[in-house]
Amino acid sequence: MTVTPPHFAHDVAAVREATDRLLISLGKLDDAAIGEPSLLPGWTRGHVLAHLARNADALVNLLTWARTDVRTPMYASAEARDADIERDADRSLEAHLTDLKESAARFDAAVDALPEARRAFEVEMRNGVVERADRLPLRRLAEVELHHLDLGVGHTLDQLSPAFIDDELAFLTTVKFAGHPDLPALEIRTDDGRHWHTGRAATGSGDAPAPVVVTGSAAALVGWLTGRGDGTELDGHGSALPVVPPL
Repeated sequence: MTVTPPHFAHDVAAVREATDRLLISLGKLDDAAIGEPSLLPGWTRGHVLAHLARNADALVNLLTWARTDVRTPMYASAEARDADIERDADRSLEAHLTDLKESAARFDAAVDALPEARRAFEVEMRNGVVERADRLPLRRLAEVELHHLDLGVGHTLDQLSPAFIDDELAFLTTVKFAGHPDLPALEIRTDDGRHWHTGRAATGSGDAPAPVVVTGSAAALVGWLTGRGDGTELDGHGSALPVVPPL
């Protein structure tokens, strides 16, 4: 299903605001805290921050591709991506802050350089996912907001903006998990009456099981679908909540 591209300028501004909030949180830490475990298994806070900086540069590559029509891969390779994160994870807080600010500035410059006529250009993200250039700021926003949660510094789902929660829930249900073979058919319902169908595509068979209905707040649904919530606040209407594949 095609999703209407988000409001480009709004998402660009939201990325900048989310990055500023992240930097404020980091300013309360020290070098020892950077080496402590994050909420992501196997990653320290330093790993999360290194990933965020390199992700900004990877999206610059895609924005440059969209602007110039010269194919530029998001990452040189999966191995190079992982190696860069490992290389940078153990740096000091100051080094991480400098890298995050400088990579964010490069992302901002690449966004500003993208002509309006090239915003609908499609690029290939990692793992072969195809995306429009005008959706890359929303992709970056999700990286910053969700990984801010992963740092375990007191930033919670309830502190995410309603606009981001709504955009992310629409993305997860209509793009990320739509037709996903490892997720059973779901009907996602928010408390305010909105609903989406996602998960495994219907087989066309008359005896296909009915979708599992999951109801809750938009924030709790986003938390569950992104692995940042355990789903205890959700109602499966008599069915156990299925295991959601990792993003």
